[in-house]
Amino acid sequence: MSLAERLSPYQPAALAILRIVTSVLFIEHGTQKLFGFPPAPFEVTTLFFVAGIIELVGGILILFGLFTRPVAFLLSGEMAIAYFMVHTQIDFFPANNQGDGPIMFCFVFLFMVFAGPGAWALDNRQRP
Repeated sequence: MSLAERLSPYQPAALAILRIVTSVLFIEHGTQKLFGFPPAPFEVTTLFFVAGIIELVGGILILFGLFTRPVAFLLSGEMAIAYFMVHTQIDFFPANNQGDGPIMFCFVFLFMVFAGPGAWALDNRQRP
């Protein structure tokens, strides 16, 4: 049996773990903008406040695997906008403009749009 064949049964659980860990990290960015925890090294403006709401609510929905695909699409777009509006103004290179996180979030959420939530998600409930 090949390595791929042995690992395939664990794919839904691995995707769920990726979803859960990503959402917890993402929620932290929302709480930072909305509640100042952890303390933010920037001033929270109206745009940051709106981003904080999207990040907190979207992160919680992704955590529970509820409306995963549409929410992940929204969050992927938010991260693309954040990268181009904020980070590219600092410097072109992600290593210099602290844009690694937004780029990674953007593509992890985009992956979830196509892959779905994995195991342990409310999206997987049987509907009557």
